[in-house]
Amino acid sequence: MEKSSRIFIAGHRGLVGSAIRRELERQGYTNLLLRTHAELDLMNGPAVEAFFAEEKPDYVFLAAAKVGGILANNTYPADFIRDNLEIQTNVIDAAWKSGVERLLFLGSSCIYPKMCPQPIKEEYLLTGPLEPTNRPYALAKIAGIEMCWSYNRQYGTKYLAAMPTNLYGPGDNFDLKKSHVLPALIRKAADAKANGDKSIVVWGTGTPRRELLYSDDLAQASVFLMNLPEEKYAKLLNDSEPPLINIGTGEDLSIRELAEAACRAVGFEGSLEFDTSKPDGTPQKLMDVGLINSLGWKAQTSLDEGIRLTYEWAKDALVLTPA
Repeated sequence: MEKSSRIFIAGHRGLVGSAIRRELERQGYTNLLLRTHAELDLMNGPAVEAFFAEEKPDYVFLAAAKVGGILANNTYPADFIRDNLEIQTNVIDAAWKSGVERLLFLGSSCIYPKMCPQPIKEEYLLTGPLEPTNRPYALAKIAGIEMCWSYNRQYGTKYLAAMPTNLYGPGDNFDLKKSHVLPALIRKAADAKANGDKSIVVWGTGTPRRELLYSDDLAQASVFLMNLPEEKYAKLLNDSEPPLINIGTGEDLSIRELAEAACRAVGFEGSLEFDTSKPDGTPQKLMDVGLINSLGWKAQTSLDEGIRLTYEWAKDALVLTPA
């Protein structure tokens, strides 16, 4: 990408999109195309097509999505599959029609089977049943990967699908009804500390293992992939397998250990109580990051440092001010 390339970040105000925007600005890119939901509803196909026809972006980061944790996925399954299918279908099709050079579709590690061998290789896609609690979202993201692959094969596009592990960072959602596990734990610890509580409740048994990636690391990986030399980028796109690449740290820890890390960052010294009536979700999701590491990228932010930065952001943004 040239510094003056026209770059559209779909979802630039979300956790992923805002990190990509910060990274592009940090690297000196000067022609970012940004639209809020009020300015451009990505679920409105004609509006998306008109935007692409007028602005003609050279590169697209497709980070817009409806996301949430176990509770949100269980409560709004129709919203998760419908909204994500509409967003990605509209953007991918409009990108092809307007001649976009490269597109990076951001997905999630939940696309892989629930009982996947660990660590999870890209080739494990569609080799077993999905985790039931986020199946609608996962199926939408799998459809997005298939769309990228299909457009590449039929139209000669250069669309790549990147699957990050569990993400966290500035701009995360700390609403306990909609958040993922780490921001929920940070929220609970912060509220307990403010209220003088002696314990916090953690969903499940605390034994499932999770891999966490700081959002700014994902952003660096995303820009890195879009800037790969043509010969390296082309090797990621072929007719025989999906244009898929994992992004993660290659390390994981238990939910109990994650809760303890969140408490350390917040300064909450109380105990943990585990509500085993709540679902655990997938027992382990550790990504095999050999492919992206072999290309020259590796995550840099430690978990403790990332949680500290996320907590500081949340305090500064008044996200964690008790009601």
